[in-house]
Amino acid sequence: MSNIRQLRDKQPENEKITINLGFVDLGRIDLLVQEGFYSNRSDFIRTAIRNQIDAQSEIVSKSVERHTMELGLRDYTRADLEAHLARGEVLHVKVVGLARIASDVTPELALKTIGSITVLGALQAHPDIKAALADRIT
Repeated sequence: MSNIRQLRDKQPENEKITINLGFVDLGRIDLLVQEGFYSNRSDFIRTAIRNQIDAQSEIVSKSVERHTMELGLRDYTRADLEAHLARGEVLHVKVVGLARIASDVTPELALKTIGSITVLGALQAHPDIKAALADRIT
């Protein structure tokens, strides 16, 4: 008997994006980094994005409320989906942030319980789940 246990895979805490910048903007960023205002380009870009999100926070809040979306991290476990199935309910996932479907959820269970998925941000799920729900993900 082995006492080795499988640890769950570490999920990334952020998503990598790629942007294109003009040379002048990039030069200005590099100058601010060189002058010590920011530690690196990524630090500047993250700060700029946060400032814009903060400036638009009221609009974001109203939109989330209007669309009845959840804001932040939302985990969907096997137990959650089985409870919906037992009640005969269809789940409509609407998340602004990160939605995660547990690794022990089967494609069959997901198909029986999830009617639609709308995620503004990132969806983490096993590739089989994503494939099974492909026509329900917007």
